[in-house]
Amino acid sequence: MLLASSGSAVQIFAEQDDWPAVLRVCDDLATDFGRVTGLNGTVSLLQNGTSPSLNSSMIFNVTGKTTYQMGGSSYGSKGGFIIAGTVGNSTIIDGLVKAGKIDVSAIEGTWEAYVSAMVADPMPGVSQAMVIAGSDRRGSVYGLYSVSEQIGVSPWYYWADSPPQKHNSIYAANTTVVQASPSVKYRGFFINDEAPALTGYIMAKFPPSPWGPGFNADFYKTVFELLLRLRANYLWPAQWNSMFNVDDPRSQALADEYGVVMGSSHTEPMARATKEWNVFGEGPWQWNTNNASIYPFFVEGAERAKPYENVLTMGMRGSGDTALGAGIETSLLENVVAAQTQILDNIWGNASVQSPDIVPQMWCLYKEVQGYYQAGMRVPDYITLLWTDDNFGNIRRLPLANETGRIGGAGVYYHFDYVGDPRDYKWINTVQLQKTWTEMHLAYERDAKQIWVVNVGDLKPLELPISHFFDLAYDITLWDKDSVPYWLQMWAAREFGPAVASDTAMLMNNYSIAAGRRKFELVDPTTYSLINYDEADRVLAQWQTMQASAQSIMSSLPAETQPAFFEMVYHPVTAAYVYYDIMISVAKNNLYAEQGRNSANALAQHAQAQFAHDHELTTQYNGLLNGKWAHMMDQTHIGYQYWQQPMRQALPGLQYVQTLERDLAGDMGVTIQGSNATVPGDDMYHTLSSNVLTFSPFDPHGVSSQWIDIFSMGTKPFFWNITSNATFVHFSQSSGQLSTNGTTDIRIYATVDWETCPPGSGIVLINITASEAQPTMYDQQTLYGTQYSMPQLMLPYNHTALPANFTNGFVESDGHITIEVEHWSSISSPAPSNNVSYNVIPGLSRTLSGVTLFPVTAPSQSPSDASPALLYNLYTFSPNTTTGLVEITLVTTTALNTIPDRPLQYAVQLDDQPPKMGQYIIDQPAGANPIGWDQAVANSAWTSMSNFTYSGPGAHELKVWALEPGMVMNTIWVDLGGVRPSYLGPPESWRVA
Repeated sequence: MLLASSGSAVQIFAEQDDWPAVLRVCDDLATDFGRVTGLNGTVSLLQNGTSPSLNSSMIFNVTGKTTYQMGGSSYGSKGGFIIAGTVGNSTIIDGLVKAGKIDVSAIEGTWEAYVSAMVADPMPGVSQAMVIAGSDRRGSVYGLYSVSEQIGVSPWYYWADSPPQKHNSIYAANTTVVQASPSVKYRGFFINDEAPALTGYIMAKFPPSPWGPGFNADFYKTVFELLLRLRANYLWPAQWNSMFNVDDPRSQALADEYGVVMGSSHTEPMARATKEWNVFGEGPWQWNTNNASIYPFFVEGAERAKPYENVLTMGMRGSGDTALGAGIETSLLENVVAAQTQILDNIWGNASVQSPDIVPQMWCLYKEVQGYYQAGMRVPDYITLLWTDDNFGNIRRLPLANETGRIGGAGVYYHFDYVGDPRDYKWINTVQLQKTWTEMHLAYERDAKQIWVVNVGDLKPLELPISHFFDLAYDITLWDKDSVPYWLQMWAAREFGPAVASDTAMLMNNYSIAAGRRKFELVDPTTYSLINYDEADRVLAQWQTMQASAQSIMSSLPAETQPAFFEMVYHPVTAAYVYYDIMISVAKNNLYAEQGRNSANALAQHAQAQFAHDHELTTQYNGLLNGKWAHMMDQTHIGYQYWQQPMRQALPGLQYVQTLERDLAGDMGVTIQGSNATVPGDDMYHTLSSNVLTFSPFDPHGVSSQWIDIFSMGTKPFFWNITSNATFVHFSQSSGQLSTNGTTDIRIYATVDWETCPPGSGIVLINITASEAQPTMYDQQTLYGTQYSMPQLMLPYNHTALPANFTNGFVESDGHITIEVEHWSSISSPAPSNNVSYNVIPGLSRTLSGVTLFPVTAPSQSPSDASPALLYNLYTFSPNTTTGLVEITLVTTTALNTIPDRPLQYAVQLDDQPPKMGQYIIDQPAGANPIGWDQAVANSAWTSMSNFTYSGPGAHELKVWALEPGMVMNTIWVDLGGVRPSYLGPPESWRVA
């Protein structure tokens, strides 16, 4: 059925006595058709001769509208029909149900569900119509907004400037959709830590309130609409310098008319904002000394909230997001909750208070508050237990089997933004979507599905992870462990069009993994190794490739799509690349200055240029669309000294060399991969007065090449030449000339031709000589300074050979084996009664993937034949190790213990030695984070090490058991003495098929 075209307007009918939230969205849908076809739809309200029974005054006050009806001669010819309404609130819907024309039996009486169907002869003069029937007001709202999204209007059309996707005609399929209740009952976000960015934006766009920035109803109406379009329903409003109910008294009533459930954060009980006590409270925020003042403060909050749909925060924390006291005083907090319960009983009545459907309440077990629960404090079963993550996306606790019967249920408070130890992260998106899926899937399966609320900081620029979070919360059954790339493709098609969806999805999947390796604010010049495993260069090259992709996609887009792409893709990708380039360039500058390279100065200039580029990107973002998002990118992010944000951007320290003076070791310097040392000359990295550097050993099963850097560290150009005493060693370049300009360092790659290399082990001597054109006598004598001589390099090689019968396993090189856990050789078969299995979650890692046990509700496993184990075939060549031991390190994600008496554990076994258990997360009392947590979340990984006796070269078998679901394994390092310092560890070793 044709609904609308560029010349015919869709006709939307609703009952005037339906909920204001539904009627308002009918109006939005009519406008959305206009955004797509160029011709707004019409809205007609069916009347029964009386005035509307429900109040829309605040919607009209804030939006400036006087009616929901739209129509007139300017709307073109009549198009198709949409009839929308709520079961029990719409006489037309109820009439269609009674007449048997639409079946609502699957949704009637449920939460936020809807049915959409094509109905013949639904009303006089209408032969066919699309009918949307909601089980309640938000069910109707979601049904209507579903049409908006399907015709081409993104939920982010305002907040991220996603353009509507134009169509000349829009048709409705003759199909019935039954959308059941959402997976999670209350789904919302928390606007938090909103300065400087969001607060700056508010100050630039909205007049102030008498008490501070203008977080008013004109601002919140856009937030409410965004939430509903995203199929969310719940909001914790901005906290630190605003008062939702006071700054603008219209805001709460507006939220209710829109259909948004209001709440308040974990530190703001009884619907009172933190700032309300600071402005209006009397005395200290301390219950045991000032409850006479705090009690009526709580009463006023509850009374003010009563007319509206709220989830009330119970309990109490200290002032300004701090602990209530120095220790865990359960009697004190129990007294607070008892007083709050009495207040609610007095206002609503005991029966209502004990029904989560009438007076929903929650107790947020955030930080130290979890310690009260650990100490035995309990609240009535009708109060939702809101478990939390650790502020870094790792859920700390979930319902146990004996806690799932509580009528208030459980939920999760999660973070995409945070201010606190070990470092703030509030600049741009660092959310790894695979991690979000893993944690929320675990929460859902463990029955924490009453409330999901996520801290989103300034809201922008977290559009992507917010969309993903709410899609999971709305219907998690649609999304499995492999779903992120597919979800991203659907997201990209909605925001930017199908033509670029595939490329954008691939780009943002790579971004999600790379950004998830470490929060940008924690990346500094020391993070990635410059000399080992080419780590810094490899990581920077990945970001550069992503940036080039972002630039290519944006250049292909029409002008109207580019702002949205800039905000959600191009800016974060490019800003991340620039940030990494700054940090790695500063690191190189410092190293190169230490090595005496002239090129240190060029790197300093490059770092400064990228520092300026970072500012240009900020300015571009803030100035986009004539400054629509002014100040939204004001967050400082360069120059962290401790956990708190720097007050001003500050470039890390740079060094300059004096290019007018020659290095004491002459004009030519040489260094090699894996070493900070320079020859000729002295430094702390090699023996004084030695002119020799030694490569890591070459072998056929390791890296194919290693590099040599030759650079200018003087005042005169020179010629250089490389020779060796072995014909099977080749160089990518064997001679050349270097100027003093500091921009032409030479990187030469040394390789070994194994076809002609003799068997066994040996060392190749490499000589690197310098010469100068028309040298003076002094120049000739001081080519390597006044006390040094020609640089020499030692290249050890081990021409090892694998036996023909070794297959399906990993081979040692450079004194180690690195294994990506998903590349097991085989899996041992568990007992027939054991239904657990290992599953790969692509991208849930710093390097490749995560491997975990499913189902996540499985019982504990044991290191025995009864449980499945991952088997890895290994082959080593090292005759021995320094200690006689081999060190095996398991790298996992930062997932935490969510069952107190079942900590995450694994077992590992080498050959026939006894298995060794590993419990790497040691919880602490009083709600504190585990031992070593700060380093783990900074590194985005836990590491756990076990030692085994090394029995010598040859074939070995490594066996690994995950003993608890929820544990996600990434990488294994088998160290025979060769693992060198780096952030990500050695790349995966050579694997024989």
